[in-house]
Amino acid sequence: MSTDLVCVGDLVEDIVVWATGPARSGTDNPARIRRVRGGAAANVAVFASSLGLSARFVGRVGDDVAGAALVQDLVSAGVDARVQREGSTGAIVILVDNDGERTMYPDRAAAAELTGVPDDWLSGAAAVHLSAYSLAGPPLSVLRRASDLAHAEGAILTIDAASVALIDAVGRTKFRDLISSLRPTYLFANGIEADAGDLRRLAGAGTTVVVKNGIKATELHLADARTVTAEVPPVGDVRDTTGAGDAFAAAFISAVLAGADAVEAVGAGHRLAGRVLTEPGASLTQNGAARD
Repeated sequence: MSTDLVCVGDLVEDIVVWATGPARSGTDNPARIRRVRGGAAANVAVFASSLGLSARFVGRVGDDVAGAALVQDLVSAGVDARVQREGSTGAIVILVDNDGERTMYPDRAAAAELTGVPDDWLSGAAAVHLSAYSLAGPPLSVLRRASDLAHAEGAILTIDAASVALIDAVGRTKFRDLISSLRPTYLFANGIEADAGDLRRLAGAGTTVVVKNGIKATELHLADARTVTAEVPPVGDVRDTTGAGDAFAAAFISAVLAGADAVEAVGAGHRLAGRVLTEPGASLTQNGAARD
């Protein structure tokens, strides 16, 4: 069976915490807590599957109950899960404020040890999506191989810049050079990430840089050196920003594979991201059931 999209990166458990009152240090604080599937690359695979793409996820979880449940979550969402099982499954505690913005405390655990992936897990897709979280440590060799195979097979290659903290940890110049060496067709970043890594300068020579700015217009720095913008439709009740960027990437890739240009693909990304903003964690009502 042909594969539309291969996603390489993390599959972890998101523990989403909504405080229901002002925070008080040193004592209990009332909250609502949900456990949902997380990990940027896994989220993109699930969202892509919900849009009708055949999606494969490549990553590593622990040899534990949590890992088994997360893999089953992917399978139930229609994703072809190619997952190594060793060590402990990663988790991210996500604190969500009243405006839906999140602060994250990640422990990637097994996800950060992905290595030795067979070529047939990575090849044969029309598009390959990489999470920059895997630029640090052993998974970098997997990203390099995935990039080489994608280019050899004429696939679209997309990368998500992932995190300002990651850029700071890797170093601005090294991070930008690593992204450049992978030669993405499209690079996704938010405005803060683009500034931190000076990522807009990567546009050109076959790479389009898509910079998301929250409710402000999305920037498209095109491979032909032009820059255009696309307005973001308003979203009423923002519950949680977790996963909105992953939904954007999935819808963007789906639209490009269907023949859309970059501006049209951004519109598709905005629409799906807007739906996710009203849901807990990186989920839509119809897929990725939350676990209380």
